[in-house]
Amino acid sequence: MRGSVTLPTPLAEFPWRVVIPLIMLVAFGAAVLHSAAGGSMDPYASSHLIRFGVFLVVALTISYFPREWASYVAIPAYIAVLVLLVAVEAMGQLGGGSQRWLELGFMRLQPSEVMKPGIVLLLAAYYHSLPAAMIGTWRAIAVPLGLIALPMALVLLQPDLGTSLAIAFGGVVVMFLAGIPQKWFIGGGVAAIFAIPLAYTFGLKPYQQQRVLTFLDPASDPQGSGYHIIQSQIAIGSGGISGKGFGEGSQSQLDYLPEPHTDFVFATMAEEWGLIGGLFVLVIFGIILRWGLIVARDAQDRFSRLLAGGLTATIFFYVAVNLMMVMGLAPVVGIPLPFMSHGGSSMMTNMLCVGGLMMVERWNRRSIKT
Repeated sequence: MRGSVTLPTPLAEFPWRVVIPLIMLVAFGAAVLHSAAGGSMDPYASSHLIRFGVFLVVALTISYFPREWASYVAIPAYIAVLVLLVAVEAMGQLGGGSQRWLELGFMRLQPSEVMKPGIVLLLAAYYHSLPAAMIGTWRAIAVPLGLIALPMALVLLQPDLGTSLAIAFGGVVVMFLAGIPQKWFIGGGVAAIFAIPLAYTFGLKPYQQQRVLTFLDPASDPQGSGYHIIQSQIAIGSGGISGKGFGEGSQSQLDYLPEPHTDFVFATMAEEWGLIGGLFVLVIFGIILRWGLIVARDAQDRFSRLLAGGLTATIFFYVAVNLMMVMGLAPVVGIPLPFMSHGGSSMMTNMLCVGGLMMVERWNRRSIKT
């Protein structure tokens, strides 16, 4: 057509649909972190932007991996992360009452974070290799449940309930997308309901039990265990429609709001930017998650579809749990907000998920061309 412009292939194939929303969200997050640090780029905003830049390069590199290579590394990657989780128990670094990190010198690695996309990759490869006629058999249920339960148990020993639930969520979503009969999910849900009292009594640490009680009634201990949720709700509610203004949030600036740069960064943002800022964040997350669902829908084979669906679900879990947590709709479990909270492990995990989705999108595009 006359007047049409053809972009060079590298530019045409660049994943602009997700990179542009990510840049907008990360930049907005850096502004919030700048405010949380009292008007300084250090120590939060600058490292936040650097980490995003580094892991964006990692994600773009992952996007060029061929399908055969991705499925081949699923088992070695899973075993390697399991070994790292065992190493955490043997020589891990303590922080905040938990033993979750390995000190590698050049970085502090939290192996449990890598297991979130790792379990999705493994189960996607497993179901891809399983004949369709065996989807309703024990091999399609018992083996994946065992593969999920093993890292969950190691993570619960740290203890880290939030991360263990994220691993379970990603794995169960892959099982659902693989076509496991719904009766198993219904049965599992019923069993979980009856198991809740036992899990609360014998499976949770005392501080985790207190978090559940605080979630049910934050006002019962407003100066103690309920302080986080109450201050977060005050910050979000006081922002109103347009917020108090950039750098003018009293809850975060006066240190009333705990962890304003990590778990409660959304409350920090909502106080200063109000409902308008909150809607902006939700819209951007909606664009990113919709892109992930489109990638999964357009996948040309079972492995690609399960991988994209599971990775999208992992990002969704982060977003949904964090937003529910800061609004008092879920117990505080230490789940940061993707691309906005300050934290290298969170940025790494979510950018690995984005890189995996970019990879599947590139496979989809090349399948259409051929």
